[in-house]
Amino acid sequence: QVQLVESGGGAVQSGGSLRLSCAASGFMFSAYSMAWYRQVPGKQRELVAHIASGGTTYYVGAVKGRFTISRDNAKNTVDLQMNDLKSEDTAVYYCNVLRGTTDHWGVGTQVTVFS
Repeated sequence: QVQLVESGGGAVQSGGSLRLSCAASGFMFSAYSMAWYRQVPGKQRELVAHIASGGTTYYVGAVKGRFTISRDNAKNTVDLQMNDLKSEDTAVYYCNVLRGTTDHWGVGTQVTVFS
C-alpha cells in the first residue's frame, strides 16, 4: 500500500527558508518520478516541482531559482528546499507519485509565509 508522509511545513517570514520532506513506502521508490504540488483554498492543486527516477528536475516558473527538489533513493525520501519564500508561496504542499493511471497523495503540510 502506497504511503506518502510529508513533514517540515510551518510559518516563516518572507525571505526565509523551509525544507519539506516526504517519506515514501509501499512501492519501488527508485523506479518512479516524484513531485510536489501545492494548493490554496478555492484554487486547483498545482505542480511545483518534479524529479524523474533518473534525477532530471522540472520547476514551475514561479519557483524556479528559489526551490530545489531532490531525492534519496536509499532512504525513499524526496525533499523540497524552499528559499526566498514569498507570501504567494503560502499553501498546503503535497507529495505525489503517479503509478500507472493512479495518483497517490500525502495528507499535505501547511506552509505559511508572513511579512
